[in-house]
Amino acid sequence: MSRMNPSSPLDEPALARLVDRFYEKVRRDAQLGPIFNAAVHDWDEHKRLLTSFWASVALRAGSYRGNPMGAHRPHPIRAEHFDRWLALWRETTAEELDEAGAAQMLEYAERIGRSLKLGLGLYPQAQPFGVPIVGIGKP
Repeated sequence: MSRMNPSSPLDEPALARLVDRFYEKVRRDAQLGPIFNAAVHDWDEHKRLLTSFWASVALRAGSYRGNPMGAHRPHPIRAEHFDRWLALWRETTAEELDEAGAAQMLEYAERIGRSLKLGLGLYPQAQPFGVPIVGIGKP
């Protein structure tokens, strides 16, 4: 796959391009589009917020002020939505970033996705830290 910006450093402008391209795909996606389009009323503001989020994660910018868990909780999100989100993220990072940047952003997204899924109760057989939770998965 050819990269649009193969030598793009992982900086705030690169993250803004990544977020923009990614959420354009999300908006058109048959599975994710209906959820996001119903929840996001100002896409430009949403993309600015998410650029700030990713800059805080990847660049330690400290610019994001928000509550990702609280933002996701009121929406009809299922585990397969996270899987689709991650597939689009993987595709877009490969298109927009160099190999090292794409790998780093994918690692962050996987970690954040696992945390959100766990926090939203989307792991019915969850065993955090390899320890079974008593009563989960039992009839």
